[in-house]
Amino acid sequence: MSLLRAHRDFRLFWVGETINRFGSATSSVALPLVAISMLDATTFQVGLLTAAAWAPWLLIGLPTGAWIDRIRRRPVMLASCVASCLLFAAVPVAAACQLLTIQLLLAIALLAGAASVVFQTAYTAYLPTLLDPPDHPEGNAKLHGSASAAQIAGLGCGGLMVQLVGASNALLIDASSFLVALACLAAIRFREHHTRAPRTPGAIREGIRLVLHDVWLRTLMIFGAVSNLALMGYQAIVVVFLVREAGLTAGSVGTLIAAASSGGVVGAFVARRVMRFGTARALLFCELGLPTLALLIPLGGVSPVFYLIGGFGVSLGVVGGNVVKVTFLQSYCPPEMLGRLTATTSFVNYGTIPLGALLGGTLGQTLGLTPALWITTAGVPLAALVLLASPIRRHRDLPPHQGTVAPGSTADSKRRRTASRA
Repeated sequence: MSLLRAHRDFRLFWVGETINRFGSATSSVALPLVAISMLDATTFQVGLLTAAAWAPWLLIGLPTGAWIDRIRRRPVMLASCVASCLLFAAVPVAAACQLLTIQLLLAIALLAGAASVVFQTAYTAYLPTLLDPPDHPEGNAKLHGSASAAQIAGLGCGGLMVQLVGASNALLIDASSFLVALACLAAIRFREHHTRAPRTPGAIREGIRLVLHDVWLRTLMIFGAVSNLALMGYQAIVVVFLVREAGLTAGSVGTLIAAASSGGVVGAFVARRVMRFGTARALLFCELGLPTLALLIPLGGVSPVFYLIGGFGVSLGVVGGNVVKVTFLQSYCPPEMLGRLTATTSFVNYGTIPLGALLGGTLGQTLGLTPALWITTAGVPLAALVLLASPIRRHRDLPPHQGTVAPGSTADSKRRRTASRA
């Protein structure tokens, strides 16, 4: 039996985050359907809605990381849950009062995105304090696997709830999920040590310098930025594509996207096993090999099966790659810098998401949905060329700690031969 299943605080954290991801998945389907069905939004406006949800990473991402490194993370996560709950609950209230507009929906998406920036930055820095280092790989795999499973259920439920209770009322599921996450976080007994780190003007610069001067961190950051640009480029318009080009109902769209996302569960399960053959090799397999199936997604207008296969491959690769990367970063980065590392890389990685959403919406509006999908999905496997151009392709494993030599590298082989001669 897994020891982490008996870890009470991790179990609460795990349950809360899983329910939270379920709610977020329902709103990822319901929110664009609110814009399409209730406000008659254009393809560009739907893309703009997705961009608004991610734009806060560009606006507040860096200062948030420096702030998180100086404070206890759990109270911040609790406050973020409360704010997100109120924001998503405001949509059906505004709809019932005949006050819902595309401008209000954009404002809610922007503010909820800001709450998500704070939560995700604190979450990434909090998890390593909750678990011992040997438990990090298992903890990451469990969290990513359950998040993918919750996303599958949430996507399917989102589409069905839109049909049953209406698009705006479906967002109450997401609002409720934040209340569950709030209760689980509040019940955790573990208390972080109060940090006495002073506020320094150079805190943000330290995080930027850490990433820019380290080839491993710099490579992963650039890859994440390019990859997210392409991923969000097609994800921002795929719901519109499946409704208007493939002719699917809201319930069918949710079910199809949920089935494609089931690749994420497989990816979390497979990642730990593939890592046994080398973490660098596992990363290339997940981020380059599997995402080539994305090229099948634009054929979803011919048959939904093509979208299913393509989306499954992308989900499998993305989640598997995330497990490898997060496990690497948690052991590689100094603990006192983890918040700033998260904020710096997320500022760049997530900062391209609103740009990708705007790109997808603009291409869909000007060229048509199918040509836009061909362009954006082609960028998914092409993004992995960043990894091939880096030292990652020459190594079996990523280095375990900052300043150490990557196992399987030429320098590592020389060091071991020298040690054996001594």
